Amino acid sequence: MYCRILALVSLTSVVLLLLGHGSKFSYVLVGYPTLSMRILLLLLMVTTFLTAADKKVVAPKDAKPGRPFSPGILSGGTLYVSGQTGADKTGVYPEKFEEEVKQTLANIEEILKAGGHTFADAVAVQVYLTDMELFARMNTVYIATFPEPRPTRTTVGVAKLVGKARIEITVTARK
Repeated sequence: MYCRILALVSLTSVVLLLLGHGSKFSYVLVGYPTLSMRILLLLLMVTTFLTAADKKVVAPKDAKPGRPFSPGILSGGTLYVSGQTGADKTGVYPEKFEEEVKQTLANIEEILKAGGHTFADAVAVQVYLTDMELFARMNTVYIATFPEPRPTRTTVGVAKLVGKARIEITVTARK
């Protein structure tokens, strides 16, 4: 919200700078803009764009390079974790579903830690299951992982996930 307000102020500043000295429009809004006022508006504009662009990639040290997405993005103090599945570092999925859920959450935990967060900071979670019959089994592992107060959660049944995955989870965290 703060960034949007600053962006609006910056846009107004650009218009005023472009209109320049002597414009009836600029006079009505701020009087005749002096050189110092133009410099101040320009500084405000630059500061706004730098603040609005605070987007940092968050990845564990051993993350695979060249993927078409970021493991996590930290923006405005909020960490957005991309969907993670239960594949281990070698790409193997556990046979037992509960172990797949644990590995999925371990993959998420690595990204949370890289961004300076924990499961306690999670505010929203999305769970995708290829079989909704697995919901109770997923929930048992989930409850043991996320402390109270637990984040909001959406669970959706889907037809297929990447590879042999039966579960994918995304997390949004904020301190």
